[in-house]
Amino acid sequence: MINGQEGHTDVPLTQMRKVIARRLGESKFSAPHFYLTMEINMDNAMAARTAMNEVSPVKISFNDMLIKACATALRQHPDVNSSWMGDFIRQNHHIHIGSAVAMPEGLIVPVIKFADQKSLSQIAGEAKELYAKAKDKKLQPQEFSGNTFTISNLGMMDIEEFTAIINPPDSCILAVGKIKETVVKKGDGFGVTNVMKLTLSCDHRSVDGAVGASFLQTLKKFMEHPVTMLV
Repeated sequence: MINGQEGHTDVPLTQMRKVIARRLGESKFSAPHFYLTMEINMDNAMAARTAMNEVSPVKISFNDMLIKACATALRQHPDVNSSWMGDFIRQNHHIHIGSAVAMPEGLIVPVIKFADQKSLSQIAGEAKELYAKAKDKKLQPQEFSGNTFTISNLGMMDIEEFTAIINPPDSCILAVGKIKETVVKKGDGFGVTNVMKLTLSCDHRSVDGAVGASFLQTLKKFMEHPVTMLV
């Protein structure tokens, strides 16, 4: 670039970027979004993950734990596992969790099918395989479609909290921030605890505020006491 000289580069749109732009535009401007943010304590989840990874055949990530927790919570909150269909709301009986992966040419969402019926190590193995396929551009259409709920995690990129645009045809998407240490009062002194912020974007046509909040409370319970989602 030459100093003092204006310039620009026009980047042609890939087919993938065109589809993403169209779908997200339709979602943002047709679905009335509202947002619910909750802070959860991650101390038990961190200890549980360390213990599980000593015996798990595949390394379990916090994102895998969130997929399992969301799937288990959705079983209790079928209103959140739904789609706005214009003249009716479709409550899905199956739970397929999309987990967004950032690619140079855009966001792609591999889908863990029947996530509520899988163990944590099964979810971890499947997620790892799908992310690798996504990075190698080898994902098949059936592997990034059929989602009933989506998770978008930017925690590993140091983002504390954010709001995500709903991934059609879902009614909700969960935006996950980073785990950070915070000082809290413990007994007569102070101690460090680990917290993470979750923001649920909801389509107000199909999910009301109290329904979204109730789902988040269940999700918080599962993440703060991971053993409860394994029984």
